[in-house]
Amino acid sequence: MRILHTMLRVGDLQRSIDFYTRVMGMTLLRTSENPSQGYSLAFLGYGSNPEHAELELTYNHGVASYEMGGAYGHIAIGVPDAYAACDRIRAAGGQVTREAGPVKGGTTVIAFVTDPDGYKVELIQRAEGQQVALR
Repeated sequence: MRILHTMLRVGDLQRSIDFYTRVMGMTLLRTSENPSQGYSLAFLGYGSNPEHAELELTYNHGVASYEMGGAYGHIAIGVPDAYAACDRIRAAGGQVTREAGPVKGGTTVIAFVTDPDGYKVELIQRAEGQQVALR
């Protein structure tokens, strides 16, 4: 078994595609329009299945926002340099909500950014070969 994708419901599909491609460096892999069922999908990632897990963005037609559930935490992305990733994300218009630095009580360097719908994305600094680079 393996994780195939994570799905997020978004209020503006193009805005979210722009964030995850332009700010986070993902590639738009494919889209699906389903007007008779009232939704549109976009799949993004740093590679496609089956080698890489993907992010599925779901836009339910006519729904502009969602209430954040108390159980949702964040998506985590490995990066070679969390400090540099924050600089690139900020320069691309992204919102860094926790600057890069060691996690409380440890040495792992992390940071957090927030996407346009309010979802948290954690950046975890990893040794070479254990992460994907933000483009």
